Amino acid sequence: MSNPYQQAYDKSLKDPEGFWGEAAKDVHWYKTWDKVLDGSNKPFYRWFVGAETNTCYNAIDRHVAAGRGQQAAIIYDSPVTNTKSTITYDQLKDRVSRLAGALAALGVVKGDRVLLYMPMVPEAVEGMLAVARLGAIHSVVFGGFAPSELATRINDAKPKVILSASCGIEGSRVIAYKPMLDQAIELSEHKPGNVIMLQRAQAKAELIAGRDLDWNEAMAAAKPAECVPVKATDPLYILYTSGTTGQPKGVVRDNGGHMVALIWSMKYVYNIKPGEVFWAASDVGWVVGHSYICYAPLLNGSTTVVYEGKPVGTPDAGAFWRMISEHKIASLFTAPTAFRAIKREDPNAELLKNYDLGNFRALFLAGERSDPDTINWAVTNLKVPVVDHWWQTETGWAIAANCLGLHEFPIKPGSPTKPVPGWGLEVLDESHQPCEAGKTGSLVVRLPLPPGALLTLWNADQRCIDSYYSEFPGCYKTADAGMIDEDGYAYVMSRTDDIINVAGHRLSTGGMEEVLASHPDVAECAVIGVADQLKGQLPLGFVCLKAGVTKSDEQVIKEVVQLVREKIGPVAAFKTCTVVKRLPKTRSGKILRGTMQKIADNQDFKMPATIDDPAILDEIEESLVLVGYSKGRTEAVE
Repeated sequence: MSNPYQQAYDKSLKDPEGFWGEAAKDVHWYKTWDKVLDGSNKPFYRWFVGAETNTCYNAIDRHVAAGRGQQAAIIYDSPVTNTKSTITYDQLKDRVSRLAGALAALGVVKGDRVLLYMPMVPEAVEGMLAVARLGAIHSVVFGGFAPSELATRINDAKPKVILSASCGIEGSRVIAYKPMLDQAIELSEHKPGNVIMLQRAQAKAELIAGRDLDWNEAMAAAKPAECVPVKATDPLYILYTSGTTGQPKGVVRDNGGHMVALIWSMKYVYNIKPGEVFWAASDVGWVVGHSYICYAPLLNGSTTVVYEGKPVGTPDAGAFWRMISEHKIASLFTAPTAFRAIKREDPNAELLKNYDLGNFRALFLAGERSDPDTINWAVTNLKVPVVDHWWQTETGWAIAANCLGLHEFPIKPGSPTKPVPGWGLEVLDESHQPCEAGKTGSLVVRLPLPPGALLTLWNADQRCIDSYYSEFPGCYKTADAGMIDEDGYAYVMSRTDDIINVAGHRLSTGGMEEVLASHPDVAECAVIGVADQLKGQLPLGFVCLKAGVTKSDEQVIKEVVQLVREKIGPVAAFKTCTVVKRLPKTRSGKILRGTMQKIADNQDFKMPATIDDPAILDEIEESLVLVGYSKGRTEAVE
């Protein structure tokens, strides 16, 4: 008998207009659509053509009108500044409308761009909502990005105003933003008219007369602004993601389809009701922060959490448990990296015993492949469903997940479960033919993409076609490799460029990482392919050990090499592995495998703008030299 998930999935593909037209009833429209789906300009499909709406009205005003004004909208918890506060929907409406008024006083109107360069404070979310209130377009750049990278985004988006703060705090480090912002504006050809600066106690910024305004003073002088109706197909935001050419890609999201998809996902993927507390432990600079810190919880009438801290070290590996217990959080969404860090510091979850997680119902992981060992550790200790789900900056929400609000499937560790309704996921081989169940190929999504996916790239339609639509006609290229098994479960093995060719055998580095992670002493790992004259490429492993491991590094390496030989076979040619203290990552937790590969192959590379700590690369190089790689590499170029 068909379950609710299967019924929803089948309808979403057979009758997308009917499926999403029904879902759209949860959104407030000033004017309803002329057409649910417009496919007249393929591959640029448009949802809810002719409709008018406002995202900020849907996220705040309508909840106030419905009597939710006294409910918490945002919980702010900052262990790095020892600050906690709660903002109700009433208060949020006042703060956002005043900030929108301050922007309007500076000439920001519908269609203008406003860039945000902010730490994890409530004002970052308020800034996004204030821009949306005016029908303008925001572009959030991760706070602390290097001036050169920030400058490229300023040049591309051409913001009229920049919203920023005097500093961010990473663990115990205070990072002054204003000098980097000033340098970026100096480097950029485009000059914003004004900067509104939030002064924080940890570091005060020098304001430039005539250009810079104090945030609180601008708010105090502002007249509250009302919501401006926009077309459903008008852009809500631009979010830049790294491009292979070095020029970042500005992913554009619309207003109408974005809201419909996110509200639907809160109900049916995350199973969160209005009034419940949902926490996405990410940053507003990433797509997760856009979708599930700022927009989805508020659109759903839920309470969202802004957390300025780390999973470990602020103050310990029990930080997440404290948050869940103290704020009665129903579901947590974070990166697998966070749980690997917690597991490494507290392998037996001793700190968990100090907290009451009675309100906690589910853990969602995304951002990197969730290795089975981490999932099993979380399931064993939390005793709630642990949902590995898969999505991308471009998609805006999950492509594959265990949709807890429809039908909870048994977990298969290593799989993000099944395609989410709306996502026509397929696996194609090198000839663009469908792969049989269990066979690895390129993961693609049959067009049209559902609401909430990218509209295009900012001022770069052709680049969008070249990047996502040209290789597999009629499909969106995810650039991920994987398979779908006989039960319909999807598996994302690696990026397609992480498939290595060892003497003619195409092997997944993700598959090897899964084996390494299963070793009881390994907290975290990465596998890259390095050049080899005889076999083309060979796998090279990096492992971080759990706290308290007493074996020698040599013994652990011997055991993991043998493990790969047993689980994957001699064909993997996995013989070289090194123990490292930590792996280089972006601040969203993604391991910088491409950079590690360039170091191993003695290639020049550009220092990644999103790297958490550049010093780690020196440690990686030292460990590579010990195993015979990376001799004589040219210094990295900025």
